[in-house]
Amino acid sequence: MGAGFGGIAVAAELLRHGMDDVTLLEAAPEPGGTWHHNRYPGAACDVPSHLYSYSFAQRASWAHVFSHQDEILRYARETADALGITPRIVTDTTVTSCTWDDSTRTWTVRGSGREWVADAVVLATGQLDKPAYPAVAGLSEFAGRSFHSARWDHDYDLRGKRVAVIGTGASATQLVPEIAPLVGHLTVFQRTGNWFLPRKDRPTPAALDRLLRRPWARRAWRRLLYHGIELITLCVRHPRTAGRVGALLSAAHMRRQLPDRELRRRAWPDYPFGCKRVLLSSDFLPALRRPNVQLVTERIARMTPEGPLTEDGRLHEVDCVIHATGFRTNTFMLPMSVTGRDGRTIEEDWTQGPRAHLGIMVSGFPSLFLMYGPNTNTSGGSILFFLEAQAAYVRRALQLARRSGAAALDVRPEVQEAGLDALRARFEGTAWMSCSSWYRTSDGRNVANWPGYMGEYADRTRRPAASEFRFIPST
Repeated sequence: MGAGFGGIAVAAELLRHGMDDVTLLEAAPEPGGTWHHNRYPGAACDVPSHLYSYSFAQRASWAHVFSHQDEILRYARETADALGITPRIVTDTTVTSCTWDDSTRTWTVRGSGREWVADAVVLATGQLDKPAYPAVAGLSEFAGRSFHSARWDHDYDLRGKRVAVIGTGASATQLVPEIAPLVGHLTVFQRTGNWFLPRKDRPTPAALDRLLRRPWARRAWRRLLYHGIELITLCVRHPRTAGRVGALLSAAHMRRQLPDRELRRRAWPDYPFGCKRVLLSSDFLPALRRPNVQLVTERIARMTPEGPLTEDGRLHEVDCVIHATGFRTNTFMLPMSVTGRDGRTIEEDWTQGPRAHLGIMVSGFPSLFLMYGPNTNTSGGSILFFLEAQAAYVRRALQLARRSGAAALDVRPEVQEAGLDALRARFEGTAWMSCSSWYRTSDGRNVANWPGYMGEYADRTRRPAASEFRFIPST
């Protein structure tokens, strides 16, 4: 389920190893996942292009150091075409249920009036597919135009309009500088400030582009980027040492961009560096200094027909409201119905929060695999690195079942719980635990992030051991 980067990665891995009975079910009319949906002005990746790409499908040339949405989407589709994946994608298909049959040892997948029977199911729906809206009363009462950044209304002309952007996360950081010069007035509503590091949105320098056309140079550059970006995780894991260095570098960058003390005070984060996602931008903070841009830090009490009413009693009259409020990340594949052994649903299994062995398998759900599942998000690295590791794990697990003559394999519950206990222990003392964020559940557990480095995850997922599973015999 899903033909974004996760679905393409696992399909490519399976096809390379002779597992060619593969079908991808995609809800959208085209493949591409989050890069199909997120088409707002300025949409781009905050991981350098040569690292935010598959190791097995490296491009000789990228137009930008940090690629824009259209080039990333084109890359995903070109890769799917080149590897023979595109003909296996069934678009406009929203999967509603996956049900394990104990008697046939197979999964039945239903969606959009159709049905499929499968030996194994991979849920590659990702974390960035369900738009989240602010918990503000009266959202539907607004009389003007409103939409989410991930569902951009390209038919609406923002020029000269009074516009409100709710949210100052990654999407807002990219779109605000793009629309600020066009609108009549822009009001940016901030709940919490962010830590920023510089990111120049510029074309790939010609000399670097020429150099990287050589395979050895691309490999060396990718390795350099890999180690460089791991420094953010280092800062998060060690907030009292490396984290302080990261905070100093970020603060110096932010002070240069916000010379006005009052604006700086309002935009400044009130939590340790790395607790929430560190944003890369060199143009968002300068955009807040424009004469037609206002940063509002008072909470929105409710939405009125005219616009947001903040708790200080001020009514902000606008023509358009843009919700740049991210995604419902911790629901993963839900509300899709997933039913495993003995009729137990994954929703019942996750009443205490999402959980999965290495973020990939859930005990009681044989040969069901997650891509970008619980605790596989990265605070600074490339998610494509994680997806490749997960895809290889899926392939190796299926090969292990085949060699054992089993119809399916199910991770042992004690293995899953021991792994989760060890994982949760690694969060102690890190910056992740020093504030509330979308990474964490209401009871404070981090269910989104991997608590270590990219290389550690690759090592941990490299060899699924037979002792970790219960093998389910064929009928």
